[in-house]
Amino acid sequence: MLYLKYRVSGNLLFIDATFTPEGHRGRGLAERLTRAAIAYAQRNALKIVPNCSYARGYFERHPEYLGLLASP
Repeated sequence: MLYLKYRVSGNLLFIDATFTPEGHRGRGLAERLTRAAIAYAQRNALKIVPNCSYARGYFERHPEYLGLLASP
């Protein structure tokens, strides 16, 4: 099962986990989920807290989104 686990509290969106099954890795699926979470946060004026390692790495690789982080 592919998923991005998140929760919203106040004006914060916490990305707690991202998982892609081994047989589906390397296809950009986790990136698509992460971009969808970013778009959701932008539409709803939320700041993002990337708790999982994939999300933290995504923001490191995409500094154009650092302004969306609760604490860049």
